[in-house]
Amino acid sequence: FSGVPNFPEFVSVGLVDDVEISRYDSNTKREQPKQDWMSRVTEDDPQFWQRETEILMGHQQAFKANIEIV
Repeated sequence: FSGVPNFPEFVSVGLVDDVEISRYDSNTKREQPKQDWMSRVTEDDPQFWQRETEILMGHQQAFKANIEIV
């Protein structure tokens, strides 16, 4: 527990050359593009962000289960 209000339990950040391009956290429960060019990925793949969100939700659950074991 961090003691910081609304501090997410889990965060995933996509980076390219140290620039944030996407972000998911346990508060929003959605992966979101952080660069304009990443927003355009849905032009070719309309389900991209939904699929990535579902993958990261699975990672979040696995991470939580693993951390509870430790």
